[in-house]
Amino acid sequence: MHTQRDHPFLRWSLSLLLLLGLVLPLAISKTLSYREAVLRAVDNFNQQSLDTYLYRFLDMDSQPPGDEDPGTPKYVDFRMKETVCDKATHQIPELCNFREHGVVKRCVGTITLNQDTESFDIDCQGPGTHPQPVKKDSRIAELLRKGGLKIGENFKKIGQKIKDFFQKTAPQAES
Repeated sequence: MHTQRDHPFLRWSLSLLLLLGLVLPLAISKTLSYREAVLRAVDNFNQQSLDTYLYRFLDMDSQPPGDEDPGTPKYVDFRMKETVCDKATHQIPELCNFREHGVVKRCVGTITLNQDTESFDIDCQGPGTHPQPVKKDSRIAELLRKGGLKIGENFKKIGQKIKDFFQKTAPQAES
């Protein structure tokens, strides 16, 4: 007697699902410390700003208690100060001295601690300046999101093919 379990298409589909489960790697991400994430936000500010001089981290409020998930956005409040290094020199800000009477900017917003899905949504402002938004969404996060959507579409198609197959092979009720 031939059963639906013995059908090659079903075995192939189940094998494909098993293979996908084995082949898809687990996402192992590096978690940044709160301070490391803030320093990256300062670097990102330096890359995006139109200011002449580099800014360097000055101080911050302590990390707020809350969700320990590194992918969850965390509130941040920190200050950075203008250095003597011109942006055109491409120096490392930590090696630059602070400018005497340099501009101090206060930055508030959110950061994530997951390096793979790193994102910043921060506004920085100093005396006499307009808020300068600093935003960054990880390319990896965007690729993962798009890849996940594509995989989801393919699973939906496979599921529909399996459903169609079983509807065709199911015994018809006699009238």
